[in-house]
Amino acid sequence: MGPPEPEQRFEEIYMAHYPAVATYVRRRAGSPDDIADAIAETFTTAWRRLNDIPQGDEARLWLYGVARRVLANHFRAEERRTALASRLREEVRTWPEPVRDHGQAHEAFMRLPDADRELLGLVAWEGLSGQEIAKVLGCSRGAARIRLHRARKRLARELAALDPDLTGYGSRAVSLAEGRS
Repeated sequence: MGPPEPEQRFEEIYMAHYPAVATYVRRRAGSPDDIADAIAETFTTAWRRLNDIPQGDEARLWLYGVARRVLANHFRAEERRTALASRLREEVRTWPEPVRDHGQAHEAFMRLPDADRELLGLVAWEGLSGQEIAKVLGCSRGAARIRLHRARKRLARELAALDPDLTGYGSRAVSLAEGRS
């Protein structure tokens, strides 16, 4: 009888050593998500490197070593994320305070659906072109142009509903916004 098939060998290793690896990781990781991720990554590595896993109880020690490196990588990544978040918080504190009273134009903008606000923001705040907007949205340039046109019309209706003078069209804009001609 020859050596076991890879799937069979992996299953044997998994069944024999999962409890020990899970306990090892549980004692060292903080959250249930971290524990699950570390165990999954440990056994994913075991599958990829199946031929490197020693026989018998040495396999458990090999898996501990993999789990140890997986956890070390996780903790390093977590430290980097925490440091980055701290640097970003410090940077944000140096930004000028945003204007809080945006008036009726802001009110009209906030009445729009999220998709319209995002689209208009890409134009007004990010200064993107039609082609660039299409790339961000993952659609054709024509589709982006149509969406932008419709978003602008909805914004004009909202502005007219709040104050006809905001649109520059007076009562005609209110009539159009309300669907009258």
